[in-house]
Amino acid sequence: MASMPEHEPNASAVITHHVKDAHTEHYENWLGEIVPLCKTYPGHLGVLVIRPVVGATTTFTVVIRFDTREHLCTWMQSEDRKRLIEKAKPFLIEDDRFLVRSGLDFWFTPEAAKAKLPTRWKQFLVTWSAIFPLSLIMVPTMDLMLNRLGLPDNRYVKTMCVTFVVVLLMVYVVMPRYTKLVHRWLFR
Repeated sequence: MASMPEHEPNASAVITHHVKDAHTEHYENWLGEIVPLCKTYPGHLGVLVIRPVVGATTTFTVVIRFDTREHLCTWMQSEDRKRLIEKAKPFLIEDDRFLVRSGLDFWFTPEAAKAKLPTRWKQFLVTWSAIFPLSLIMVPTMDLMLNRLGLPDNRYVKTMCVTFVVVLLMVYVVMPRYTKLVHRWLFR
């Protein structure tokens, strides 16, 4: 696990599981067992399960949030979790992998979780340089799409749609590729 001060609020674990095609239903049932148990641990704030795109990926991403790193570590190292991870192993292509992070750090984490993170100013520049052109493209694109759908010009609806698409593209398309492209500069 990455080091993080014990007092830092809202610690999160990002867990990836590559599920075998024939075991998706078993894995979903397993989630139905582990998620409620996780919620019983002190400091639990929430669980988000990002399911794979059917026909495209087999990766489930589970984000677990706790109020402190200490509470998160209590869950991650608990006998309950260890027992349930063992139970899930037959459904997985590879072992349970997770990172503990805060903020947007997970965008900048190389494959080796023990690697150091780039400085905040570099994270800022890379994030801004990706969001700025996406926003420039998405605002007129969303105007066009909303007009074609015959929807009234409403800045709240437009802003909601633009930010939704920009964040979606940032997380799933742009940042995974962009951080690989600028990796040498980021971690210099």
